Amino acid sequence: MTRNEALAIVHEFVKNENLVKHMLAVEAAMRFYAEKFGEDVEKWGVTGLLHDFDWEIHPTLEEHPAAGEPILRQRGVPEDIIRAIISHADHTGVPRQTLMEKALFACDEVTGLITAVALVRPSRSLLDLEPASVKKKWKDKAFAAGANRAEIEKAAAEFGVDLWEHVGNVIAAMRRIAPELGLVGNIN
Repeated sequence: MTRNEALAIVHEFVKNENLVKHMLAVEAAMRFYAEKFGEDVEKWGVTGLLHDFDWEIHPTLEEHPAAGEPILRQRGVPEDIIRAIISHADHTGVPRQTLMEKALFACDEVTGLITAVALVRPSRSLLDLEPASVKKKWKDKAFAAGANRAEIEKAAAEFGVDLWEHVGNVIAAMRRIAPELGLVGNIN
């Protein structure tokens, strides 16, 4: 499965621009970690890109992501990518076993929190965002309340990466595509 094929699936099923940006952010983080661990960068990237492709057509936990599984299979998505996508949601009961599966779980939720922190900064940018700023906002449970901090902590631990090192890694990964994410802000 190529990135272009995966992107075609995303554009077919996802109309919400912010959801597409989220999937691009997770893709960037997955690519970063694949490079770091000497894994298949394209496969990990495609996994991140596709992980929420069915959220708009299956917007409940009962359906997402399991109901999207047959669609991915019909489109020729490899089984290991499908399994990683299914395992990124605890409620499916599919345990995360591979490093790629653990990486996807670790990269998913944290990208939303990082995006939220970047957007409230005066610069509205990832380019000057540091983990310390995320850590400050972490303590404010009302801020980005949808970002499940317990899940973010659990995912980093499961992945075997220190939480704040992980946040720094994901920020670095997302900086690579800051223009596509709309998070260059007013940094010159």
